[in-house]
Amino acid sequence: MASGNLARSFQDEVTCPICLEYFTDPVSIECGHSFCRACLSRCWGESEPNFCPQCRETIPQRHLRPNYQLGNLVELVKRLQLPAGPAPEGQPGCERHQEALKLFCQEDQAPICVVCDRSRAHRAHTVVPIEEAAQECKEQILSCLQRLREERDALRGLESDWAKESERLLRQTDVERQLVGWECERLRKFLAERERLLLARLGELDKEIGRRREEHAARLGEDISRLSTLISELEEKCRQPALELLQGVRSAVSRGEEATSPHPAPKCPELERRIRDFPGENSLQGAVTGFLGTGRRCWGLLSLYAGALAAERGLRRARGFAVDVTLDPDTAHSKLVLSEDRKSVRHEDTRQDLPDTPERFDSYPEVLGAEGFVGGRRYWEVEVGDKTEWTVGVCRESVSRKGKFPFSPKNGYWLMWLRNGAYKAGTSPSTLLPVSARPSRVGVFLDYEAGEVSFYNVTYRSHLFTGTFSGMLRPYFYTGGTNVTPLTICPVPAQAGGNPCP
Repeated sequence: MASGNLARSFQDEVTCPICLEYFTDPVSIECGHSFCRACLSRCWGESEPNFCPQCRETIPQRHLRPNYQLGNLVELVKRLQLPAGPAPEGQPGCERHQEALKLFCQEDQAPICVVCDRSRAHRAHTVVPIEEAAQECKEQILSCLQRLREERDALRGLESDWAKESERLLRQTDVERQLVGWECERLRKFLAERERLLLARLGELDKEIGRRREEHAARLGEDISRLSTLISELEEKCRQPALELLQGVRSAVSRGEEATSPHPAPKCPELERRIRDFPGENSLQGAVTGFLGTGRRCWGLLSLYAGALAAERGLRRARGFAVDVTLDPDTAHSKLVLSEDRKSVRHEDTRQDLPDTPERFDSYPEVLGAEGFVGGRRYWEVEVGDKTEWTVGVCRESVSRKGKFPFSPKNGYWLMWLRNGAYKAGTSPSTLLPVSARPSRVGVFLDYEAGEVSFYNVTYRSHLFTGTFSGMLRPYFYTGGTNVTPLTICPVPAQAGGNPCP
C-alpha cells in the first residue's frame, strides 16, 4: 500500500499542471514551476507580460529553460506501469467495485473502473482510458478558449473602431449643430426684418385710411355745419309773419333744395384692393421660400415651414368670414333628427313620419343648410368627433333630392368625406387625401370671388383640399355609420372671426 502511494506521488510530480498528463518537453519559468512547452505556449498566447498558470505570479519576459532532469524522471515513472487497484486515498473511486476510475465510457459520459468495463452494462460501449478522454476534452476546451480569445480580441478591436466612429460622428453633429444655430439665427434676423417691413407697410395703410377718414370727416363736418345753418334759417323763416315770410322765400327754398342732394356711402375701392392683395404682394411664405432656397440644407425645412405657414394663413383668413349656419329641417331625410337649435343632426334607425316634399332627401341621410349663398366669402366649422362615417361640403341649390346618384361636381356636389377609414375629396374620380392627423373638427371655406371651396383640419390647423365650383350653393351634411354621435355646427371663436361677408 505504501509503495502504491509512493508511485502515485511520483506520478503527481511528473504531471503537467495544465494538461494533467505526463510532461512533454518540460520547461521551467522564472518562478520555478514547470510545464509542457506546448501547454505553456497555448496558455500564454502572444501577449506579454504573462503569469504563471500555477502560482499566478507575473512573468515579465519569456525565459523558458528546458528541464531535462524532469524529462528523464517522466520516462522513469512511465516504466513503473502501475496496475489498476483501489482508488488512491482522497480520490474518488468506483462506488460498486472500489476500484480506481481509469476508464471513461463515451456513451454514458461517465468515468468507470476496469471491472465496470467488463460488465454487461458497458460491454458494447466505447471505452477509452480516462487520460485520453481528458485529453480530448482539454483539446476541445483549448480550442474553445482559442476561439473565445479571438472573439474577445475582435470585440476589443470593434470597441476601438466604434469609439473612433462615434468620435467622428460626434464631430459631424457638432458641425451640424453650429450650422443649425447659424442658419436659424439668420432666419430669425430675416423674419424680424420682414416683420418690420410688413408691419411698416400695414402702418402706411393705416395712416392712409386715417388720412382719408379725416378728409371725409372734415368734408362731412362742413356739409353738416352748412346744412345746420340753412336749417336754422328756414326754421326762422317759418316763424316770420306772412308778409316777411314771403320776402326772400324763393331764395331760401332754392338753397334748401340745392343742399338736399344725397351723399353716397363712403367707398375706398383702392384701399380695399390694396388690403385684399396684401398677402400676395407681400407674401411672407414666398419671401421665406426665397430665403431658404439659398441655403444648402433648406428643402426639408422649406417644405415643412412653407406648408404649415400657408395652411395657418389660409385658415386664419377663412375664419375671418365665419357665418352662422343652421340646418334646414325641410330637407332632412326622415331618419335624421335635428336639435332644437338646428345646429346638430344625428342618424336614427327608425324613419320619422314626415311629409315627403320635393325638398326632402329620400335615399341618403342628408340635410342642407338653411341659407343659400350666391356671392362673397363664407366659412363654417363642423364637429365630426370620432365618427367613422361623415360628409361635409356644399352642393347646388338645384340638386335632386330624390333617388341615388354619384356625389361629384358634375352632379352639383363639392364634398369631403370619411368612409372605411379613408378621407376623400368628391372629385371625379374621387381623390384620396393624405390625412396624417385625424381631424375632430373640419372647416369649410367658400370663396365665390375665387370660385373655390376649401376644407381645413381645424384640430391640427392644416389644409386638406381645395376644389372649384359654380352656381348658387348651400351647405351640405351627411351622417351615417354605426357611431350615432351627431354632426354639430360649431361657433367660430370670436377672436378668429371678422366680417361675415366682404
